[in-house]
Amino acid sequence: MKKEIKEILSKRFVIRQSLIGKNAVIKVEFKNGKTFEYNHDDAFELMKDNLEKLACWEKYKSYTSSTSIPRVLQAKNAE
Repeated sequence: MKKEIKEILSKRFVIRQSLIGKNAVIKVEFKNGKTFEYNHDDAFELMKDNLEKLACWEKYKSYTSSTSIPRVLQAKNAE
């Protein structure tokens, strides 16, 4: 059985525990007009080790950025 791809439009980069395994594709448009599209599950796998060290992940099970994408994804996107 193939998981349904859920598309989400957002004004900030977001990784949430509630979206893990949902195969969500997130399209984000930052305030500066730059856009980025990513698969939430793929982004989570790349960021997992760092996320588990962050207070926001521990407390809210969520990570957001309203200004840019994380460097680990910038580097992956440049490949």
